[in-house]
Amino acid sequence: MFTGLIEHLGTVSHIEVDSQGCTLIISNCAPILDDCHIGDSIATNGVCLTVTDFNREENGGWFKVWLANETLERSDLGERKVGEQVNLERAMGSHTRFGGHFVQGHVDGTAIILSKTPDGDSVRFLFQFLEGKTNLLPYIIEKGYVAIDGTSLTITEVNDGERTFGVMLIQHTQEMITLPTKAVGAKVNIEVDMVGKYVEKGVLAAMGGSGGSAIRAMVEKVVEDVLARKGVA
Repeated sequence: MFTGLIEHLGTVSHIEVDSQGCTLIISNCAPILDDCHIGDSIATNGVCLTVTDFNREENGGWFKVWLANETLERSDLGERKVGEQVNLERAMGSHTRFGGHFVQGHVDGTAIILSKTPDGDSVRFLFQFLEGKTNLLPYIIEKGYVAIDGTSLTITEVNDGERTFGVMLIQHTQEMITLPTKAVGAKVNIEVDMVGKYVEKGVLAAMGGSGGSAIRAMVEKVVEDVLARKGVA
């Protein structure tokens, strides 16, 4: 489990791709390796990855991770290049102040940066889900949480019809994460607030089903109740 508060920016120093997936080595990250062990989880651009090897001294400190094809399909990590920076966060400890929101590191999909607009010292970002990839929109609500490349951010606007949503980055946040360095049109990793998923599943289960049939049954019951109160047979 993570908080979405980025601890450090690491640098991709090695990429090895084969038919089974991809190996990444992230360097220049000694500050987050002081308590590292093989098997630990480190969120890399929002993706929870397992440390398979590490060294606290070489290349400013590095760790190695393996990305399965499922991870490559769900995230933008397969598009990263040697020399690029990535957001890093260790799994939160029981003693940590919980300043973000519950982030699992299980990326739901990607969106593209539609625009970047300065607003004083801040920057407003507008993102768009690609057509056919709108299944995450129901979980995107104004003033709700979203993890973008692993960063816990507050949603400032939503337009379901345009498949867009926006966030604002204050100056401090801009200096701590990789998002400001990405160009318009670039992909970002999206993890929606898992609380919304559990609420939806719980409501559907309580209605005796899932998906459209359950929603239809709920609407029919509401209509029947209204007609009964009005005395309409």
